[in-house]
Amino acid sequence: MIRDLQERAAQALPAEYIEHADGWWLRHAPSSSWWIGTVLPHGDARPDELLRRVVRAEEFYAARGEVARFQVTPGVCPPGLDAVLTERGYRAESPVSLQVAQSPQIDGPSSTQPCQVSVDDHPTGAWFDVWHAVNGGDLQAAWDVLARLERPCGYASVTFGNEVVAVGRAVVDDGWAGLFGMATLPQARGRGAGRHVLAALARWAEARQADHMYLQVERDNVPALRLYETAGFTEACAYHYRTAP
Repeated sequence: MIRDLQERAAQALPAEYIEHADGWWLRHAPSSSWWIGTVLPHGDARPDELLRRVVRAEEFYAARGEVARFQVTPGVCPPGLDAVLTERGYRAESPVSLQVAQSPQIDGPSSTQPCQVSVDDHPTGAWFDVWHAVNGGDLQAAWDVLARLERPCGYASVTFGNEVVAVGRAVVDDGWAGLFGMATLPQARGRGAGRHVLAALARWAEARQADHMYLQVERDNVPALRLYETAGFTEACAYHYRTAP
């Protein structure tokens, strides 16, 4: 299941170019966030061929002017991969929690100030303004990532008064809905906006026969971890990244 969910997530955040090499996904995304362009080393590799596979990935990125980065998940990646990368000077960074929940069990906050919640099939300008205000980065690159999506998406927005203050999106994929792009403006935090986004996307997913949800969150993001735990998400696995020197 872990491998399946990570590959669903890779399709929900599509890189500009993907090369499949013996089960490994070599992803190139020069204009996008760095994690979209990491290696998914999910295919099996015997100990005697593991180093060759790593070098092949390094050559793929070097030819494109990039350093290699690997998404390393214990129990999913080939045994010994983390040790090989460590020996080659790769640094460990960005520990992440992959979490899952049942869509019907996700509810909104029990009490909060009145608000409006909507889910659109396409991102609005206001949706993008909130997402960009929280996450930053290249706005055109973010639009381009969404333009490459092939699965149905729902874009949730929460409005307090006349201002959109929180957003998120879900991608439906054969019974599962992945959550991405969660963002709440600083002045609206602690008022239940994030829970409203989660609940709205859960209802949207249920209507499309997606009774399971997953998300990925950095393990040092304490407020987000608290939000997801309260909403009913539990950790399915932890993973990290390795970046070449």
